[in-house]
Amino acid sequence: MYFYVDNGTTIRKYCEIDANNGTRRIDCSLRVNITIKIIFLIHCVKKTGHLSNDMACNLIKMGISIVKVATMTEHCIDYQRRRLLVAAAAAGGIGTAITMVPFVSSMLPSERARATGAPVEADIGHLQPGQMMTVEWRGKPVWVLHRTPEMLASLPKITERVSDPASEKLQQPEYCRSEHRSIKPEIFVAIGICTHLGCSPGSRFASGAVDGIDADWPGGFFCPCHGSTFDLAGRVFKNKPAPTNLEIPIHDYLTETRLLIGEERKPA
Repeated sequence: MYFYVDNGTTIRKYCEIDANNGTRRIDCSLRVNITIKIIFLIHCVKKTGHLSNDMACNLIKMGISIVKVATMTEHCIDYQRRRLLVAAAAAGGIGTAITMVPFVSSMLPSERARATGAPVEADIGHLQPGQMMTVEWRGKPVWVLHRTPEMLASLPKITERVSDPASEKLQQPEYCRSEHRSIKPEIFVAIGICTHLGCSPGSRFASGAVDGIDADWPGGFFCPCHGSTFDLAGRVFKNKPAPTNLEIPIHDYLTETRLLIGEERKPA
């Protein structure tokens, strides 16, 4: 007597019963097929660096298939043995899933790796002119500011008021050593930590007197701890406690809207 099961791609013989002595022989090809798929998914996770929704769904489907295989043996073994087999298969599936969580997670960048310098990616496609977002890298806040034309136009007007207008001090990669201190003029990327005592300045983009700042304020960043001020390129104003401009991290663009912080894109 034979029983068959659909594994999603082909119909395979699953169990053979010897009518004379009641013994059975289980075809393991289905379980081998499922195992190969799991190994393939793990390989995909390792290669891409993340577990996509499709991959997660496939893993769940495979778990269900394993339980289905167990339940389909009710015609070839008695009820008590079938119930034991179902329980064992379910426990094994849960145990496998629990075991795979740290295994798959180990393939992804850990929090410790990120804290020690692993690069991070940021999608800036939604960032409108005048808006700023913050990305964490090495445990530090990295500002990404989409500067407006008016913001860019203010930079040359305050050259005489900032301490290091040409970025002579090495606070930025060589490719950001310019008036706007960025790869793309409109996108400003900087570590949001004051170079005085490590405080975090706040954004004060509006010009004019605000929060105790002088009326001729052109807009930029203000550190309330000791009063250091920086323009919209992160250049420190003269006669302020901060000794240098804000630091610019190494960064690059993977696409027009995908920013890579902490690493420069290698040439193809």
